[in-house]
Amino acid sequence: QVRLVESGGGSVQPGGSLRLSCVASGMIFSANDMGWYRQAPGKQRELVASITRVGITNYADSVKGRFTVSRDNAKNTVYLQMNNLKPEDTAVYYCSRGYYSHTNYYPLGNWGQGTQVTVSS
Repeated sequence: QVRLVESGGGSVQPGGSLRLSCVASGMIFSANDMGWYRQAPGKQRELVASITRVGITNYADSVKGRFTVSRDNAKNTVYLQMNNLKPEDTAVYYCSRGYYSHTNYYPLGNWGQGTQVTVSS
């Protein structure tokens, strides 16, 4: 069974930072392109960052320059460093396994429970 466990969320003030982690098991981690999604109440789930199996990264325009995605294959873990957080970043953050095809990222649907990020004064 594939398991994805997100952690590291919390409540911060605008301008603050958080580092999210996602530990994967039940899969060949190094063979997967990994992604980070977020979903705010009443809104669509949004891809915010991804990293391919060879380390190529991509970011949504809304987080470019503020978020950094990385992976440690030895620990089966993908990270999302979030700096200069804004209230608009408030959401539940999920990691995903998936793949890139013709520049598009496709999650495979093995979602974890997510981790809550709240940015407010």
